[in-house]
Amino acid sequence: ADFDAKKKRKVAKIYQALNSDPIDVAALRRMAISEGGLLTDEIRCKVWPKLLSVNTDDLPPLPAGKELREDSKDYQQVLLDVRRSLRRFPPGMPDDQREGLQEELIDIILHVLKRNPQLHYYQGYHDIVVTFLLVVGNRLATALVEKLSTHHLRDFMDPTMDNTKHILNYLMPIIDQVNPELHDFMQSAEVGTIFALSWLITWFGHVLSDFRHVVRLYDFFLACHPLMPIYFAAVIVLHRKQEVLDCECDMASVHHLLSQIPQDLPYESLISKAGVLFVQFPPSKLAKEAAQAERTAASTFKDFELASVQQKPDTVLRQRFRERLRGEERLPGEERTKSILTKPRTNRFVKLAVMGLTVALGAAALAVVKSALEWAPKFELEIFP
Repeated sequence: ADFDAKKKRKVAKIYQALNSDPIDVAALRRMAISEGGLLTDEIRCKVWPKLLSVNTDDLPPLPAGKELREDSKDYQQVLLDVRRSLRRFPPGMPDDQREGLQEELIDIILHVLKRNPQLHYYQGYHDIVVTFLLVVGNRLATALVEKLSTHHLRDFMDPTMDNTKHILNYLMPIIDQVNPELHDFMQSAEVGTIFALSWLITWFGHVLSDFRHVVRLYDFFLACHPLMPIYFAAVIVLHRKQEVLDCECDMASVHHLLSQIPQDLPYESLISKAGVLFVQFPPSKLAKEAAQAERTAASTFKDFELASVQQKPDTVLRQRFRERLRGEERLPGEERTKSILTKPRTNRFVKLAVMGLTVALGAAALAVVKSALEWAPKFELEIFP
């Protein structure tokens, strides 16, 4: 009964935020993140568009299937992936209903790709689209997925995997911040991060069998920074630290263990842990710490500028490293030794910062990068009191 009362209060708060003028999007973000997320699909249909600032009064007409299919270079691959997606539909759904939804799924994907020729289809994309289709129906799903594809998922839709790899590279540094022992064990096992690839690029839709858990995570990710899924991945690994440490320290064993994701994860506590970690170690904060450690005046924004023109992080690092060496030559002997002794940690911070900056919004325009920068600190204050 207590739970029901809490749920009722939350529903009332969500509607209050939806009905206020202007709509209280910050409150909706908090609701999407806090315990239980957005509670029902009916509410998601109203709130998800607000989280993605999609205007539901002005939805584009539905795509026309036949021409789309004839024109699309991706049609065959999409068709294969969608045919294989049986387990993403509710068990017990009648075949003809499911087949109808699969046709809609193909059309949504081809429509978004046709309207955005800069986006490249990847295997796993359909796992995200089907989640939206099942929750909000095809017309709204088309609009939401298009917005998501040009923002949160943009890095996965580049012609190469470079940006996706960058985001995966972020996993180990987060783990290192929380549990260096686990980090070092995984480094020794040389397990890499490929076990988390399908988690990341499908927002866990592909690996979790219970649809309720999937939509709960989507509430969370839609309300957060585009990098949140990698923080959530790190939290899952940290949650399983004992199992990992009990493993043989070799790539095959650790990879096998981690790629089998347990279905009974304590989602609510992991979501709040991921949120806390993001606040403790946000890309922007790491950049600031790196800049201080560097004793250079390089502002966060300058790093963002470098990152947004897609300069490779190692170029930035080499440049920073040279600047620092020049700075050290001017130090007296004792200072220089001390500076060299403390180097590894600061260097790792720089690496992490530059990596974080490069992946924060990938190839998005500088304007977008700037706005994300502006809302990151405010976001922390509002969402995690």
